[in-house]
Amino acid sequence: MRTPRFTSRSGRLAVAAALLFGLTVTVAGAAGASGGAEPVRPGPATVVAEGSAGPALAGHAATTTATDPCGYVPAVPADNFKGIPQFDAKKAAEPYTVTFHTPEGDITVKALTAAAPCTTYSFRYLIERGYYDKTHCHRLTTQRLWVLQCGDPTGTGSGGPGYSFNDENLTGATYPAGTVAMANAGPNTNGSQFFFTWKDTKLRPDYTPFGVVVGGMDVLQKIAADGEDDQNSAGDGYPNDWVQFHNVRIHTHW
Repeated sequence: MRTPRFTSRSGRLAVAAALLFGLTVTVAGAAGASGGAEPVRPGPATVVAEGSAGPALAGHAATTTATDPCGYVPAVPADNFKGIPQFDAKKAAEPYTVTFHTPEGDITVKALTAAAPCTTYSFRYLIERGYYDKTHCHRLTTQRLWVLQCGDPTGTGSGGPGYSFNDENLTGATYPAGTVAMANAGPNTNGSQFFFTWKDTKLRPDYTPFGVVVGGMDVLQKIAADGEDDQNSAGDGYPNDWVQFHNVRIHTHW
């Protein structure tokens, strides 16, 4: 997305005013201090169709150390900041599923912990701290690419958790229906925003796939069928359905 997308028509002016006066950036300063490094500014996360020029996404080089192969580094904004993960390889290897409870029904996702351990570890870290509870999906596309984008607690498309991390699992990446992958603002700028593909979608292999929908594809397809408002461009806007995650839960019993 090229500009912030607002949570509702009645709330856009309030959100715009908050962004104008730098409220999210002010909060994000705490993340930089606690992380001990100057936070990077990756910009709004998005998903761009294959063959589309899209917005300029600069990104940054991958950061790895012996103790942090994932490159969890401070970033702004830091909306609903929950801290910065400390990678634990043993916990990262544990398989899990996630259930998103929405007004339209439940969506269940199997996490690809072996293929994308850094991403699935971050995702679990945020879920276990209630980060996604009561958030809603802010973007639905119905032309050229077929995605439902979620994970921004501000509902604007510009929000983030206060850190970013490296891409992974991109070699040969494809995005068939039921893929769950990270939205980003360029290389190695993953944060909290992610998307579901509700139909087979052709994308450049730039978005880390980290999950597969194993239940609730009918829910995603109903949301898609109900359409969006074209506020970004034709076939790209705010979902007509209010896709709020009442709560998001981890299941580790296998």
